Amino acid sequence: MDTIGSLTLVMVLAPAAAIILIMLIRRPRVAEGLNLLASAISLVTILGILVSPRQGDLTFWDSYVIIDGFGTWTILCAAIVYFLASIYAIGYMRMLGEEARLHRFYAMFAGFGLSTLVGPMMNNAGLYWIAIELTTLISTFLVAFEREAASIEAAWKYIIVVSAGISLALLGTVLFYWSGTFALGPTYDMTWKTLQDAAPRLNPALVSLSFLLVLIGYGTKVGLAPMHTWLPDAHSEGPAPVSALLSGALLNTAMVGIVRYLGVADAAGISGLARGTLLALGAFSLFVAALFIVRQKGIKRLMAYSSVEHMGVIALGFGFGGPLGIAGALYHMLNHSLNKSAMFFGAGAIMRAYETKRIPSIRHVMRHLPVLGGLWLAGAVAITGAPPFALFLSELTIIRAGLSGSKYFLVGLMAVLLIIIFVGFLNHFRQMYFENGETEPEKVISVSLWCLVPMWLALIPLLVMGLWWPQALWDHFQTIAHALDTTTIAETVR
Repeated sequence: MDTIGSLTLVMVLAPAAAIILIMLIRRPRVAEGLNLLASAISLVTILGILVSPRQGDLTFWDSYVIIDGFGTWTILCAAIVYFLASIYAIGYMRMLGEEARLHRFYAMFAGFGLSTLVGPMMNNAGLYWIAIELTTLISTFLVAFEREAASIEAAWKYIIVVSAGISLALLGTVLFYWSGTFALGPTYDMTWKTLQDAAPRLNPALVSLSFLLVLIGYGTKVGLAPMHTWLPDAHSEGPAPVSALLSGALLNTAMVGIVRYLGVADAAGISGLARGTLLALGAFSLFVAALFIVRQKGIKRLMAYSSVEHMGVIALGFGFGGPLGIAGALYHMLNHSLNKSAMFFGAGAIMRAYETKRIPSIRHVMRHLPVLGGLWLAGAVAITGAPPFALFLSELTIIRAGLSGSKYFLVGLMAVLLIIIFVGFLNHFRQMYFENGETEPEKVISVSLWCLVPMWLALIPLLVMGLWWPQALWDHFQTIAHALDTTTIAETVR
């Protein structure tokens, strides 16, 4: 096994070993330390994989595991969020008074992190489906961890809605396999490359039906509207570090399946239907997010609908395709992962400090919590796509992709909806920072340094990457674009 294979094995084994040790030792302080160590090892190893020289895609373990540009980029996003959320969890979970159950939380948290790392490297479409289903099963218990009525209800809604969607994805996967039997025989290895190579010989009607089922199924897990109904409840009722991992890692992991199947659809000659449907879902997600963000009253539900918005933006980027669309979508995946993690970290700390989830009851944040308030406000400006933060660059790149593809209506609609979201989102922060509320809190609980450090670690890179898009990243995105986009010749346009 070469260096990259060894690093991949270590990346997977670190959280797996943490789960075993946590359940054996069963001490909360040891559990939080083991989980943090595992997340740090996972992040270091994926960085090592990214900088290690390699020629093309690599496969391991009888081609069940693939290390390619798109997969490793998605794993990087998940590993960063897993690491930041593990730091934050130490400060946040200590405030819940659940010392006797903390070891169980960290064991499941490490398992959830592991599942988001494993999903993008699955080279078999069936195994990828299993990995996504595994994320559902683990995260359901994390959403319900606080054992309040609202969190238990959210967990039930989450597993029912997402399982329904994943069932459709399974049906689509089976139909894809069936369509392949007419060209490849009754049995074959259902790798992504095998499907894409065989796609021109597949029945277009059957591939169209299969793709639509997969898009709806995995689109449910991504949180694309109108299949997004689980997301506001699960994100808002789970513990804040879980919300960060759901939004910043899980949604990207589920997007991997859509993008890989999109390549198969392109090769099968149905790119018009496939990309048109993806673009429609992306635009509708922005529309739904705009409606609910403007009139939102719950602090974490506000962040959840922002996730619906940004998954819609990423869907538009991949739907537009080409070097600009794919580069913008990939950059937005990382930027959103960092930014939304910081926003959920801030929301969780504010919620505990003020002992409320309601926006009208949170007032004068900067006066009571100046450091946290400053970081959270900076994150709010960044998450709306305002300069000089990185989401402005990634959204602008996606808009340029739409214009270069003559998608003028979609670009105009996207721009209008982003402006509405900008105004509506920041209006809530104006109220929380500068207006008098229903009641003035007698005492605001102080926030641990464990909760502040990961916000700094998320926001500083967002500012740097908003001012400077490294050429190495652009080159990496172009390599991925050549591999993903089969409908256009990826010309380096900048």
